[in-house]
Amino acid sequence: MDDFTRKFNIAMEKDAEIRQILTTVYQALEEKGYNPINQIVGYILSEDPTYITNHNNARTLIRKVDRDELLQVLVRKYLGQ
Repeated sequence: MDDFTRKFNIAMEKDAEIRQILTTVYQALEEKGYNPINQIVGYILSEDPTYITNHNNARTLIRKVDRDELLQVLVRKYLGQ
């Protein structure tokens, strides 16, 4: 009997979701003429949502991501893990 149990990697799924949100936020900031890196860093450091534009629902999206999780994903990706 074959075992067709599926394995889900929650961390990879969460990382992909965070990446999609961050990409959307980045694009929204860029479209509005902001420096996306500076704005996202300002948001991460302060947790002040006004660093993120409302354009394309970016502010609502970024607030769905816990800052600690966001930082973990960024560090893991930076270190290639």
